[in-house]
Amino acid sequence: MLHYDEFGFAEEWEEESPTAAVEDAPPSEPHVPMREQFPEAGSNYLCGSCDGWEYRTAFTGSRLSTAYEMLKQFLVEEGYADVPLPETIAELKLFKKPRLSQLQLFADRGYAHNPIKILFPNQRNTLILCVYNEQEPGHLLRFHGVK
Repeated sequence: MLHYDEFGFAEEWEEESPTAAVEDAPPSEPHVPMREQFPEAGSNYLCGSCDGWEYRTAFTGSRLSTAYEMLKQFLVEEGYADVPLPETIAELKLFKKPRLSQLQLFADRGYAHNPIKILFPNQRNTLILCVYNEQEPGHLLRFHGVK
């Protein structure tokens, strides 16, 4: 049996190992949304980092609107479809500017609605999504920086 690469050239035929079929098979366990089972501390869930309290990942697209659409789809798939979000990227950009005229060195620039924050890093066409563990004791106070 001949195999061809993406350019149409014949590749050397290799006998498939019994583990090849297992590697290509879909996962046997169904996907459990993050809201139901928050990632453990130190895990690298879907290319993001988690400390057990905060899960953080970045979305980058060819345009900021593309990154925002990817972020919204991720939230739906992970069980956060009920969290209110700005309808469009134009609305989200309104949250980019700090509300206070005073200089704030460490203030988050972005949208926040418990249990998520969407931040604007100093990187073009990128959004950072922070999702917080609602099951943690004192979650609400901690989310708002009171505790």
